Amino acid sequence: MRIGPRRARRLRATAVAAVLTTGCAARPIAVPTGPGAPFSAIREAYAEATARCRGVRTWSAEIRLSGRSGETTLRGRVIAGLAPGALRLEGVAPFGQPIFVLVARDEAATLLLPRDRRVLDGEPPGAIVEALTGVALGPDALRALVSGCLSADGEPRAGRAYGGGWVAADLPSGTTAYLRRADGRWRLEAGSLTDLLVEYRNFGPVGPGRVRVTSPHDRSGARVDLTLTIDQVDINVELPDEAFRVIVAEGVAPMTLEALREAGPLGVKR
Repeated sequence: MRIGPRRARRLRATAVAAVLTTGCAARPIAVPTGPGAPFSAIREAYAEATARCRGVRTWSAEIRLSGRSGETTLRGRVIAGLAPGALRLEGVAPFGQPIFVLVARDEAATLLLPRDRRVLDGEPPGAIVEALTGVALGPDALRALVSGCLSADGEPRAGRAYGGGWVAADLPSGTTAYLRRADGRWRLEAGSLTDLLVEYRNFGPVGPGRVRVTSPHDRSGARVDLTLTIDQVDINVELPDEAFRVIVAEGVAPMTLEALREAGPLGVKR
């Protein structure tokens, strides 16, 4: 089921999926460390930095994904549609059927591999996203991350100031957002999210154009370093319920989450 007419036109117009080469990746952003100095205006700074992304109910875009998860090189183009408690991720192939279609609503997810005629059904969406990319993110967590809010956590509990104009906001669940001023306003430029380091770049009127996610290790003990280059963003456009469903034809064989982890469709193992 298509996300919508505009997104469908973009899918049909994608004649060739991007082939992304990897080289020596730049070092992740160096966020400040240490106790810092108390910063009493952290609630106001954080509210200003997240004012735009906090109003995002639905988010859809084309994402060019590149990087590594352990020994696996990840590359490809994904069409994404995200709404509260729901997601649709469609892996674009150079031609023909999608590489995969992942749909989820609340805690029920279905991954269809049309070319392999296999389907994974009933697993949590975060577990499937983790199997594909090495990063465990459910619908709401992914929407907050790509829209520039880092996470859906509440108000800061405390704030700290550092040199270089950095301010750290300590959020619930152990998340830390790192802010700096740009063009006279506070902007969220990086953050630590569980074991992930998130870096935002190429800011535009609808949020960051590039998101880098790194971690010391994934669930298998391997390092993750992914870059999401975001284009053609639509915010708060109504996404139909059909966008979060997928039709599974007869004869499609079931698969397990473990089998997906061993041969994720986004991965090229070396």
